Amino acid sequence: MNIITSALQNTLKTLFETHGNIELIIAYSGGIDSQVLLHALVQLKQNKLISNEITVCHVNHGLSDNAESWQKLAEQECIKLSVKLIVKRVNLLSKAQQSLEALARDARYNALKSLRDKKSIVLTGHHSDDQSETFLLALKRGAGLKGLSAMSVQTKLGQHLLVRPLLSVSRQEIESYAENHQLSWVEDESNLNTCFDRNFLRQEIIPLLRERWPSINNTINRSASHCLAGQELLDELAEQDLSVCKSADSGLHVPALTTLSPARFNNLIRFFMAQQGCLMPSTEQVNQVRQQLQADEDKNPQIKVAEQVFRRFKNTLFLTPEYNDISSWQGQIELFQDTQMLGNNLLVLPDNLGELIFNTDAVTSSNSSTNLPRVSLPTHGQQVTVRFCHENPKCLPHFRQHSRTVKKVLQELNIAPWQRKRIAFLYYDNELVAAINHFICQPFIESDPKLGMQVEHTKLTD
Repeated sequence: MNIITSALQNTLKTLFETHGNIELIIAYSGGIDSQVLLHALVQLKQNKLISNEITVCHVNHGLSDNAESWQKLAEQECIKLSVKLIVKRVNLLSKAQQSLEALARDARYNALKSLRDKKSIVLTGHHSDDQSETFLLALKRGAGLKGLSAMSVQTKLGQHLLVRPLLSVSRQEIESYAENHQLSWVEDESNLNTCFDRNFLRQEIIPLLRERWPSINNTINRSASHCLAGQELLDELAEQDLSVCKSADSGLHVPALTTLSPARFNNLIRFFMAQQGCLMPSTEQVNQVRQQLQADEDKNPQIKVAEQVFRRFKNTLFLTPEYNDISSWQGQIELFQDTQMLGNNLLVLPDNLGELIFNTDAVTSSNSSTNLPRVSLPTHGQQVTVRFCHENPKCLPHFRQHSRTVKKVLQELNIAPWQRKRIAFLYYDNELVAAINHFICQPFIESDPKLGMQVEHTKLTD
């Protein structure tokens, strides 16, 4: 048995003992690595060493003029080997702080995640040379232990398990396998473009390192393994700190955070962000978060970190998206057509805030989602609008006996400042009727369940 099939079989054997006869999905580009992986896996199945169902997934990024011919090769290869093929086409949308390589990788992994609802094992052809390149790229970025851990043999990919069974195999051994079995594969022309950092390392730097130190791949991979062990210890520590610091509303208790040393604080913040699938922050950004926690109690500091924002409210630190300014947005509702009342009306809100449903059908109970009273209907000719701004008028909410300004009422309801800017306010002409999902002004409460309407807010996000 050659080193390729041996590495495959050893890795898969342990997985099968845990997961049983689970489907295997091969991430297949048509390049030499994925071609060897596919061939070796089919050989194992033909020799009845495995019995798992094999599916091939080819992701067409559309970046190369040869993308269609690569897809055609994948189709022909899968017909020849009698395996099922799924082709996924993706469109890359540029994002700040992300390279084309990172965008393509993320799109590829998202496509693989979407293949199956049930758990599967996704196999990639990454090898030890790839591991060395990944380590050096992380070193170039000034990464910490997590980045220097490079690639692990197995990791979670959505509901699936992503496995790299050839990480202990060199590119030279993969090339030898391909030649011995007379395999054909595609060559991505972009691999020769040394403008890309990975290609520069592969074409220019690593050959020099290997010439001076022939075993450099092995030593780099050993260092990556040490970093991974160190990161696992840091994650265990972060889990312990998170259990102490996490609040009931998915934030972090500031008093508990401030007892941590700077190193443990930084570790917890990164762990907390990683759990929510965020891009990792810079050291300076994390330092800013810690510094802003010292602000006076009456302040509500916010710090942009990667693509998210940390916001402090009272004694809790929250992590939220970076919201758009929707203060000038206004939506109009038509509750009547001629003189006929409409049963339902729907308004889509901006910035992923969901939808409002205005239900004028008669019901026998109060609003099921918020337990708020029914709202009286406007008079004919009144303009009905929804806005995210107000001029801080006095109002008499349904739960109070005396009027207060809107600002004071929202503070009384313990709503965070950034959430107050995302509350939909209902107006008849220019008179405030309700803060939807929070209160209804008493002059607009309809007590008769056969009259008025319910206003429900669905898919609400913070």
